[in-house]
Amino acid sequence: MMSNEFYVGWGTLALIKAGLAQGKNRSGLNWFLLVLLLGPLATFFLVISDKQS
Repeated sequence: MMSNEFYVGWGTLALIKAGLAQGKNRSGLNWFLLVLLLGPLATFFLVISDKQS
């Protein structure tokens, strides 16, 4: 079974990615939820996406 530190770390990274998404003019909440579900795969798509105007 996974420890509580794993969940805290995963949630913290999701919050960081939500901030990154908002910096690219994207929905922070949507990306937060996406990162919670897909983790590194969602991060990859966020990083390679262009900034919305």
